[in-house]
Amino acid sequence: MEPVREPILHPVAITDLRPTQITVGMLEVAAKRKAWRARGVDKAADFLGRNMIPVILGPKDRHYVIDHHHLALALHQENVDRVLITVIADLHRLEPDAFWFVLDNHGWMHAYDDQGRRRGTEDIPKSVEDLIDDPFRSLAGALRRVGGFAKDTTLFSEFLWADFLRRRIRRKDVERDFDGAVEQALAIARSEDAGYLPGWCGPTAE
Repeated sequence: MEPVREPILHPVAITDLRPTQITVGMLEVAAKRKAWRARGVDKAADFLGRNMIPVILGPKDRHYVIDHHHLALALHQENVDRVLITVIADLHRLEPDAFWFVLDNHGWMHAYDDQGRRRGTEDIPKSVEDLIDDPFRSLAGALRRVGGFAKDTTLFSEFLWADFLRRRIRRKDVERDFDGAVEQALAIARSEDAGYLPGWCGPTAE
């Protein structure tokens, strides 16, 4: 199936967007809110025009977000009503079961909770405002910003890193001392154990 990749130049209500994941890193959302406020009103329209939300057109012509969940939630919390979208594929004729099957096989969904457990599609929130916090997703985002791994085009790549870190760092350590957890994560990210992950920047043999 050829991707549609059709930009929708009329705004779509953020509250009408359907997530394809269960969690976000709320510290990541907070950082995006801060960046939005610092940008100022005069640059807001240009930013929204350059950061369209990629979606899949699904049953009942609903728009299912496959990236930028953090941005969509941050904008919603900053009282932005509408965003521009880009339709990656049109699957609106599929029945719900077939729709989710196709999303899963294309890597366009991430139905894992804040404990890293696989859940059913019925557990995916119906609105971005109902996404729940996974502190390890925030940790993965912070790790990338300090050079722990490179930005990668793989969908949900930060969640792969979050799951990797979840198995090696205690959640209470992340919640009690986030900066200390980032330092711990940076050391772990350079190990060969992380070599299978997208954007790995570990040591290489000379």
